[in-house]
Amino acid sequence: MAAAGLTTERAAELLQQAGPNVLPVGKPVPQWRKLWGELTHFFALMLWVAAALAFVADMPQLAVAIIVVVIVNGVFAHIQQERAQHAAAKLRGLLPADVRVRRDGQVTTVHAGDLVVRDAILLTAGDRIPADVVLDTATACAVDESMLTGESVPVPKAAGDAAWGGTFLVNGDAEATVTATGAGTRLAGIAALTSGAVPPPTPLALELRRIVRVVALVALGIAALFFLVSLLAGIPWRDSFLFAIGVAVALVPEGLLPTVTLSLAMGAQRMAARNALVRNLEAVETLGSTTFICTDKTGTLTQNRMNAVEVCTPAGTVRIMGDGYAPDAEVQGTGRDAAAAAALAARAASQGRAVFRNGQWQAAGDPMEAAIDALARRLAGDVGATPAPWRRLAFDPVRRRESALVGRDLFCKGAPEAVLPLCAGLPAGTAGQVQDMASQGLRVIAVARRSLGGRAPDGADAWDQAPAGDLERGLELLGLIGLHDPPRPGVDEVIRTARQAGLKLAMITGDHPATAAAIAREIGLAGPGAQVVEGAGLPEDDQMLGALLDRDGMVVSRVSPEQKLRVARALQARGHVVAMTGDGVNDGPALREADIGVAMGRGGTDVAREAADLVLLDDHFATIVAAIEQGRATYANIHRFLTYHLTDNVAELTPFVVWALSGGQFPLALGVLQILALDIGTDLLPALALGAEAPGKRVLTRPPDRRHLMDRRLMVRVFCVLGPVEAFIEMAAFSAVLFAGGWTRGDAPGHELLLAASGTAFTAVVLGQLANAFACRSATQPPWRLGWTSNRLLLWAVLAELVVLAACLLLPAVAALLGQAPPPPAGLLAAAAAIPAVLAADWAHKAIRARWTRP
Repeated sequence: MAAAGLTTERAAELLQQAGPNVLPVGKPVPQWRKLWGELTHFFALMLWVAAALAFVADMPQLAVAIIVVVIVNGVFAHIQQERAQHAAAKLRGLLPADVRVRRDGQVTTVHAGDLVVRDAILLTAGDRIPADVVLDTATACAVDESMLTGESVPVPKAAGDAAWGGTFLVNGDAEATVTATGAGTRLAGIAALTSGAVPPPTPLALELRRIVRVVALVALGIAALFFLVSLLAGIPWRDSFLFAIGVAVALVPEGLLPTVTLSLAMGAQRMAARNALVRNLEAVETLGSTTFICTDKTGTLTQNRMNAVEVCTPAGTVRIMGDGYAPDAEVQGTGRDAAAAAALAARAASQGRAVFRNGQWQAAGDPMEAAIDALARRLAGDVGATPAPWRRLAFDPVRRRESALVGRDLFCKGAPEAVLPLCAGLPAGTAGQVQDMASQGLRVIAVARRSLGGRAPDGADAWDQAPAGDLERGLELLGLIGLHDPPRPGVDEVIRTARQAGLKLAMITGDHPATAAAIAREIGLAGPGAQVVEGAGLPEDDQMLGALLDRDGMVVSRVSPEQKLRVARALQARGHVVAMTGDGVNDGPALREADIGVAMGRGGTDVAREAADLVLLDDHFATIVAAIEQGRATYANIHRFLTYHLTDNVAELTPFVVWALSGGQFPLALGVLQILALDIGTDLLPALALGAEAPGKRVLTRPPDRRHLMDRRLMVRVFCVLGPVEAFIEMAAFSAVLFAGGWTRGDAPGHELLLAASGTAFTAVVLGQLANAFACRSATQPPWRLGWTSNRLLLWAVLAELVVLAACLLLPAVAALLGQAPPPPAGLLAAAAAIPAVLAADWAHKAIRARWTRP
């Protein structure tokens, strides 16, 4: 028996006493401990050791400078990680968490956090159970308790059984009374045991760690080599150590990981602004690599606003004109018998209804049930007196039908192929009517009836205990209902955009094949001769299945959950990065298996949203394409600032290479303190600005990139183009100042001359990086074609870069600490040549690549 529920006042009192129905938040990690972690990672420990050795070597200024770098980088990384975590927490908070509850004798919807003990809640297939409950009524119920028990098989539940918060009702309908909320739930107890668990690193994180560790090991190896060369050249060990430290510092990209994290978080925030909720940051990058989209039909490609437009009965056809939800819409044809059938069929489910709201009739709840409810009101008049079902056989994805016992009659509705075989004496041409309606893009529902006379079958005391197989047989067909779900406006244009982006598309749906094919052709997903395959006809061999599906415009109809899972695996086996959409309970396995599981935020079930990586807050196919666009932009941004970082490293390392090759005869153009200043002044802010670069105009006009972060193209651009040009101008400007000051090879330059020449080299690197920041905005277009002001964050970063340069050259204390002086006019002019030189080299390289890659 269903519970009566609480009053609003009593529920408010209990909520005040017990607190909200939320899991207790684990003890947060102290900020100082997080900061400590940023100060003691692999790179930081390496620099701490270098600082200690500098003190031992009686070089306190170097030691202090290294410590400052470690602290500044650690604090900066900590701030960015916190920003990313706050952004992710804010995004997670957008996930809906509502529950239907009986308050004041009425069914209403409240936030799950407002539930209290003794609340009466209503659950249907797909709902997440919001608290520990006892089932008062249960119709064909099964609960997925895998998150608590690890058992993947759903557990059948009957009235009187307990169910636990956090689990999912995967089948049936139930009413239940809340027995425990929040910290008192079984889930809260398990969460307390697992709160300290650390999730495994993602593939993106592993690749970044690999890159950074390789760079660090290379830096240490080269530093050790230069230390030995210095000693062999007769340089005192303290100076040799200084050179080695400079090389190591020059090559270690300390700010790379926090820059990547912030770039992913910004990408996730931009997706949220476009109604795409990313449930983990790494999914942002995976979206950019998507090659195949398997989309369902209803609600994603269509509006999920169904209208009952046609009813075919043995007595004739009834067509409904006008507003699909208005009970007073015009009806053409005789339909009294059909009206009664439609009314009773509509009463068979209570998940949707037509309501008069804001001056118009609208659907409330399930769109299909709401459309049937509106049809019943039209054709049968006032159906409020219809008795409530006293037994329901809930919809099952295998049976593809549902039934209700009303009085001594059983009413059944479902897919025609699931209902018609159970009917006796079908009118001639029924199968043709189904095919004709489906070919018009209509979703067809068959409605049938059976009068239960006599005694229940053996083994059952009454009909309410009889098996479904004994009830659902010998039916009389009452009619076929045709429902139309119009395509979403503009979805055809979005499909064209997706194809321009090199994406393959397939419709995976449970609808009738003719219905699915008609909609697919209407929106341009499938051509006139496109292949339509039913789930039952899919090959058993996975390789053959992959070969069949690996084409654009496929339509797969009448798929089961197991078949949808096979589709995802088969396409992945052929090298595709698969995005799979879904909204139902049984879509969960396929959403988890796909590289990107996409759930509907409005019409989807809690099961689907929990399994997905991406939740569409507007349920629109266009939002998937928009998310892929941002994912590609984020992936490109990682390439941008990685190119920027490594180019600077080349310029910083070159002075040490020249010094070593000359056996110490050529003066060192940059010292270690200057390199540290370059890292702070040129790498961090412009790199972050590059990480915020908006998607380019051509990001969806080419196939997705399937490259590694450090691929051959990036290495050629850094070590063969941008880096050498920047380093050449740096050393040329340094040499020009030395020779203009009267220096000859083999002699030690004067102290003032060396300071001015070193300041010139420092200026050349800063100005070269200024140009490099604009060059890195695109891998194919020169900056003047992008617009110099289209990334305003980069303008502010470059301005800060120039301020740092001025401070390092013009403030006497800072210049003296760094070991440099302002360059002479000729030196400044030579250093300024780095800007056009870098831009020209970048333009020439892009032009050559464009010519080589031109078809």
